[in-house]
Amino acid sequence: MTQRAWLYCAIFCLPGGAYAQFQTPSYPSRQIRYVVPFPPGGATDILARVIGQKLTDAWGQPVLIDNRSGATGTIGSDIVAKAPPDGYTLLGGTIATHAISSSLNSKLPYHPLKNFAPVTLLATLPNVLIVHPAMPVRSVKQFVALAKTRPNEMRFSSGGAGTSQHLSGELFNMLIGTKLVHVPYKGGHLAMGDIFGGQIEFAFENAPNCMPYIKGGRLRALGVTTAQRSANLPELPPIAETIPGFDVASWQGLFLPAGTPPAIVNRLNSEVRRIFALPDVRERIAATGADVATTTPEAFVDYIRTELLKWEKVVKVSGARLE
Repeated sequence: MTQRAWLYCAIFCLPGGAYAQFQTPSYPSRQIRYVVPFPPGGATDILARVIGQKLTDAWGQPVLIDNRSGATGTIGSDIVAKAPPDGYTLLGGTIATHAISSSLNSKLPYHPLKNFAPVTLLATLPNVLIVHPAMPVRSVKQFVALAKTRPNEMRFSSGGAGTSQHLSGELFNMLIGTKLVHVPYKGGHLAMGDIFGGQIEFAFENAPNCMPYIKGGRLRALGVTTAQRSANLPELPPIAETIPGFDVASWQGLFLPAGTPPAIVNRLNSEVRRIFALPDVRERIAATGADVATTTPEAFVDYIRTELLKWEKVVKVSGARLE
């Protein structure tokens, strides 16, 4: 058999899926849809727009940012879970959509791992304990003392039930032994609006969402929810210095539908990690209070498994539930 005959045989005797991949034009060859399961303006949206613009510049194909908010990220996440596994539908997933919701929602329409191909962890970020400047507290210690005198009175807002902001409050309740009332909103920016107006006393808000208002004097920051000080917010003490054991790190990640070819997962992983190493991107992310934390796909899967176990325990002990 001639060399050319061997080549034809090797190609046309491949299994159908492998032959289709052989014939498919190089990825990407058309527009990519990046689903953000939360409203515009939040941490997930900010990262999506940074990635989307850089991918467009690098690959020459447009990346459409599609905000599909609702049900604490469940609606947008489910859209991607059911999308064709061809690399053209991305998801900006979070601690809420892929670590907390499965413990809070027995009817979650997707599995955080079985229905997705995790690409990379993107960033970790502290939540920040924020209050209205008129509140008579300037430290976590003073805030805890005040909270214990007003059980079932003080309210904290969040971007929705099941978010890291919500679970930060539930963990706070559990560890200080009081009851602070959760008030869910449809997005973090909406939640902060009522703090400005004085209708809500405080919140544990994602750093990117609240930093502009802290710097502008409209909110007062008391501490961060992570066990260690944030490299980008070194002036804020960890809440754990006052409440031992308090540790909540919110995170952002990138996902594709389950079944996406490993070659596409790996190419996207490599490109996003390259983007996040760029000085201008790192500077922009640092300005939001987040820390770059890109990983391999395999390391991201392990991270999600650990997070699922952690938040399952917190939900069970705290009695947190969907409102």
